[in-house]
Amino acid sequence: MLRRALAVACAVLVFGTGHAGVLPDDRADVLYHLYDGGGVEIDGPSVLVRKKVGNSVSFVGNYYVDMVSSASIDVVTTASPYTEERTQWSLGMDYLRGSTTMRVGYTSSEESDFDANTFSFSVSQDMFGDLTTLTLSYALGDDLVRKADDDAFERPLDRQVFGVGLTQILTRKLIATLNVETVTEEGYLNNPYRVVRYADPTAELGYRFEGEHYPNTRTGTAVGLRARYFLPYRAALEAEYRFYTDTWDIESDTAAVSYIHPWGDWTFTGKYRWYDQTGAHFYRDLFARSEETNFRGRDKELSPLTSDTLTLQAAYEFIKDDGFEAFGFIKRAKVTASINMLSVDYHDFSDLTAQAVIGEEPLYSLDADVFQLYFSFFY
Repeated sequence: MLRRALAVACAVLVFGTGHAGVLPDDRADVLYHLYDGGGVEIDGPSVLVRKKVGNSVSFVGNYYVDMVSSASIDVVTTASPYTEERTQWSLGMDYLRGSTTMRVGYTSSEESDFDANTFSFSVSQDMFGDLTTLTLSYALGDDLVRKADDDAFERPLDRQVFGVGLTQILTRKLIATLNVETVTEEGYLNNPYRVVRYADPTAELGYRFEGEHYPNTRTGTAVGLRARYFLPYRAALEAEYRFYTDTWDIESDTAAVSYIHPWGDWTFTGKYRWYDQTGAHFYRDLFARSEETNFRGRDKELSPLTSDTLTLQAAYEFIKDDGFEAFGFIKRAKVTASINMLSVDYHDFSDLTAQAVIGEEPLYSLDADVFQLYFSFFY
């Protein structure tokens, strides 16, 4: 989950969220990211290149690598710390015809025990004097789950994502976007290494472990609303809200507010994000007995939790676009640095590293920092 979250920044650069009727700028990006928190460290580079061909077609490619070193609470309580590498590459194409933009993309991700392949397609149409943009999207995922210590273990996981988005320019200073997305998953949704615990009075601490068992289907729907209001001096204020619900009885609310302020060649951004979710219907921190229910899980990300994230970002344009190629073929370039400070409180997940008996265990909480540095060159 952490690695997928870090990959979002690269995915946004690759496939973007641009408006219909306009092809993305030609650009190259070089990014480095670092996640550090909860006993987990993830870092690595990413490279992206985007280029137009004529006035109607734009191609994009991205290569992304991260190294994972994990001694998380899940690992240290039931297994041994580990390191692994994940590689991901993406290819995409935008085709512009009038006020319509079509996008196709393919992403492949590989690691020692998980392969993911995703095909995506979207079409965006500008309407009503380019004041309204309607976007329809579809993605198909074909994943394979393996187990590092069992060469014979292979389980398929299929995923479909259906999306519709509507962007509306409401006034000269206000723009709003409404997105609805439905995700359906079928196949092996477990983590093959994760376990649950159940009460056993004969055990030293009063409990033992056994394997998780999840349903093999899941459908989730999210509705999001975002608004941006432009202020004087090219500044802007953004607010967003997202509601999510799924067939595992997880419901979540996400709210965020951002402020963007240009100052000379600099652009500063501050963002606060709040997230709250309920737990899955088959989640328990402690089961009363072995195989108490048909489905059972103790993944902390399926438990009730609340998180806060503060993001600080600064971008500096060190080559400006003044109407001619100022530095070889490069017209404009900037460097961007950001830090995300994440805090998560788990309301029903005990910290087993305390080695306390049942009833005396503290609840687990997590603090983490995500640092990103990337250079963008426009040509």
